[in-house]
Amino acid sequence: MTSLLAGRVAFVTGAARGQGRSHAIRLAREGASIIAIDIGGPAATANTYPAATAAELDETARLVEAEGARILANIADVRDEDALQYVLSEGVAEFGGRLDVVVANAGICNWGRFWEMPDDQWQTLIDINLTGVWRTMKAAVPHMLSAGNGGSIINISSVAGIKSLPGQAHYSAAKHGVVGLTKSAALELGEYGIRVNSIHPWGVLTPMAEDPMTATMLTEHPSYVMSFGSALPAVPLAEPDDISDAVVWLASDLSRTVTGTQLTLDMGATKV
Repeated sequence: MTSLLAGRVAFVTGAARGQGRSHAIRLAREGASIIAIDIGGPAATANTYPAATAAELDETARLVEAEGARILANIADVRDEDALQYVLSEGVAEFGGRLDVVVANAGICNWGRFWEMPDDQWQTLIDINLTGVWRTMKAAVPHMLSAGNGGSIINISSVAGIKSLPGQAHYSAAKHGVVGLTKSAALELGEYGIRVNSIHPWGVLTPMAEDPMTATMLTEHPSYVMSFGSALPAVPLAEPDDISDAVVWLASDLSRTVTGTQLTLDMGATKV
């Protein structure tokens, strides 16, 4: 059976664990070589769940190699444009001068009512979750254009990019912003055969979903609970691999007619 992504090169951000690790492994399983980054440490003082580590990124690299694929994994922050450009230049050169797939997955989540947030809490999340996606694409697209092979950019947004969530105004604003960025990029890159889409998960079984502040916020503000339902109560949380199914589809030629789309993987949460 022919692999869907044989000979292609994929760049995955936030790859140390969770969704990012799953995406890297699944893309590798389909034949792609992987360029992977993660901050590998604390990203925001307002976060109340454990930070990713460099050791976890090393484990991602081991798991990708166990699939028989090549990987270049580096510690880098999506807020650091120079680091992104360095890693991509190194990876593209190592893997034959091409870049076909970009998965802008790196992101954080924390809680607070908007008028009570310190400026730093708001700005740090926007810098990572929105501006970080822009910087990722900005660094990657010249390599894709130079290779001339077209390609696919997959931006990981959220249910909060379609319907806003209480207690997360900054997160909702950033994830809505990713949608606008995705649509504009799809229009600008279509003539080069580069497709750009956003994915919108609901709860996914990762360390972010285990944040103890979630229960605290919903207990303190019970009126918020109505915003956090779904239409599939039998699936309270998706597995990272569920999201990777869509990443692989969007990365491959199976979705060659799809661009500028918001793909919901949300147990119906955007409908309730």
